[in-house]
Amino acid sequence: MLSAFMGFIEEGDEVIIFEPFFDQYISNIEMPGGKIVYVPLHPPPKGATQNSSAGEWTIDFSELEAAISPKTKMIVLNTPHNPVGKVFSKDELLKIGELCVKNNIIILSDEVYDRLYYVPFTRIATLSPEIESLTLTVGSAGKNFYATGWRVGWLIGPPHLIEYVAAAHTRICYSSVSPLQEAAAVGFEQADANGFWQSAVKEMRGKVDRFNEIWKELDLPFSDPEGGYFVLVNMKKVNLPADYPFPDHVKNRPRDFKLSWFLIQEVGVAAIPPTEFYTDDNAHIGEDWLRFAVCKEDAVLESAKERLRGLKKYISN
Repeated sequence: MLSAFMGFIEEGDEVIIFEPFFDQYISNIEMPGGKIVYVPLHPPPKGATQNSSAGEWTIDFSELEAAISPKTKMIVLNTPHNPVGKVFSKDELLKIGELCVKNNIIILSDEVYDRLYYVPFTRIATLSPEIESLTLTVGSAGKNFYATGWRVGWLIGPPHLIEYVAAAHTRICYSSVSPLQEAAAVGFEQADANGFWQSAVKEMRGKVDRFNEIWKELDLPFSDPEGGYFVLVNMKKVNLPADYPFPDHVKNRPRDFKLSWFLIQEVGVAAIPPTEFYTDDNAHIGEDWLRFAVCKEDAVLESAKERLRGLKKYISN
């Protein structure tokens, strides 16, 4: 992705990103002098009171269109989405693609969780020849095979886009580690031959469902993911003690940082505060949510569920 940004973004070019976002996008865009324009995903209207689907986090397309200017060079899409777990629908992708065709905007589609989805998954590049000609699709062996330290990735796109990415890539890392590339290639062959993708989806969906039992028990609303292995849980009903001794680096941060610290200290379960994936202006959208990762051994998930029962005394009904 850095190669894609370096290949196309020049000083003053604008890049549209949906909030919440994977935090590494930001530095990658700013390094070549790009300016980021943020468009929020809006959470489910009743997300604080009832369970919802990650698909209910939506784009306001009037906001998206208003974010486009003559300086807009690129839009970054992430599906399945981290941290929300949303899989963008075909209709949503078509609207985004048509806006990009109309305004000649490059689409950088981050699809690193492209093998882990529980609803129909569409690649934006497949929707039309016009959209395909503007799209670079990102993939990751590290994500596909749950070996994130590998950092073996790839970009798929038309030659008139790839040539600039390749030129930038040569100057960033010169070449990739070929034994890991070979291993990734063999991994794909073996995964196809042995039904790995289907079994991984079944296993991870099972972990999601198993873990979400605790939220039903605690009556805390959650956003059921459509892809990936993250669950967003709404903690609005959790009452933090007014005099709780939060450290300085936490007490002036949004509520989700306090919730995250409190859970670690009092319950022994770690979660990510989603406002880390937001700008300050839109942090209020995510401050009642926490992100939990279910890509753990079942015994760890069961232990976490047992510990989370310790939240009962802090929950108001």
